[in-house]
Amino acid sequence: MGIRVEEAADWSAVNAVYEAAFGQLIEADLVRRLHHDGDLILSLMAYADKPVGHIAFSHLALHETPSVKGCVLAPLAVTPEFQQQGIGSTLVRKGLERLTAAGYDLAVVLGDPNYYSRFGFTPQLARPLKTPYDGPYLQALALSEKGKEAHGPVSYARAFAELK
Repeated sequence: MGIRVEEAADWSAVNAVYEAAFGQLIEADLVRRLHHDGDLILSLMAYADKPVGHIAFSHLALHETPSVKGCVLAPLAVTPEFQQQGIGSTLVRKGLERLTAAGYDLAVVLGDPNYYSRFGFTPQLARPLKTPYDGPYLQALALSEKGKEAHGPVSYARAFAELK
């Protein structure tokens, strides 16, 4: 299996991954809108003999701690026949490594705490943030010491507000 940065020629593959994983294209449309709006920071594809996974990271604005460089992990998908093989975990780890190297301080995700805790995400670090998604499934991970200072209201990329 290989991981690489998603390219424009991968749009049909992105669609196929999300449709296979979720039975719909809402998540693929989110990725497309994030890209179109210039809010997509990192988009990675996982390949076996064919595209089998995708992850996206987008901008997160932290209004009370603007010196903290934040991002949102969403969406993440692996096609059903390749799930439970560590592909999703590899996508998350590779993405977080790249973002840390690029100087990001904080990553936020809305998802299953049992899954995302293995990467260090915690609901406790997310509690000081005020988001449209507050609750037990909102989690954060400090990618630097500065990330631990994040608090107050945040703004997700516009594409999230347009989700239906």
